[in-house]
Amino acid sequence: MIVRELELDLDAFEGPFDLLLTLVLKDELDLSEIDVAGIVVAFVERLAERERLDLDACGEFLVLVAALLELKARGLFPEEEAELAELEPEEAAEELARRLAEYRRMKEAAAWLADRLASEGDRYFRLGPAPLAPKPERRLADQDPAQLAEVIRLLAAEPPTPSLAHMALQFPPVTQFVERFRALLRRRSRIDFDQELAGLSRVEQAVAFLALLDLRRNGEIAIEQAAPFAPIRISRTDVERDNSWTVRSA
Repeated sequence: MIVRELELDLDAFEGPFDLLLTLVLKDELDLSEIDVAGIVVAFVERLAERERLDLDACGEFLVLVAALLELKARGLFPEEEAELAELEPEEAAEELARRLAEYRRMKEAAAWLADRLASEGDRYFRLGPAPLAPKPERRLADQDPAQLAEVIRLLAAEPPTPSLAHMALQFPPVTQFVERFRALLRRRSRIDFDQELAGLSRVEQAVAFLALLDLRRNGEIAIEQAAPFAPIRISRTDVERDNSWTVRSA
């Protein structure tokens, strides 16, 4: 790269351009003593030796020289007199390094994309016809006016109302299960809730449970369950319960 190969012969420095940047960033060389114009002249002379203009090298050099000029301008004026001095010299040096790293990163990305385009450019192809290809004109076949009128008449007819009978839920009355439990408890002093509901649907089981709560609220029955998810036992309140079986009472 022409920027890295640039040899400088200045009053305050002699050597490659990369070494000058390293010394400036490490604060080992006072930038105010560096002749930036001499650097520009040396670059132009080296560029003239080439047969073609290297735009990549020019871009990198412009970034570096602009940053050097900014650093030198900040260092020549005292901080209280510099109206645009927003960064300290150390921060400005870090900004120069960041700009250089960002420029090189973008340059490497551009080179990678160029290589990919050169190696895989023949893999791209169009999907569909060319943009200037004539579009085929679609023509309708001859139509029968009577058939067309019949189709329009069918579209204008009001559709039948859909049936919602399959969505209706049939809930048996709660009183039905209330009387059922009362009849069972008249014959037996204690019954098993799960056994009495065997074969019923989930809706009927829910209604039966509501009837059970209604009887419990009226004080007609006592509800017992030995453990969570254990069988539910129902007994009349006028019958003494077996305390050895009961763990939790509703």
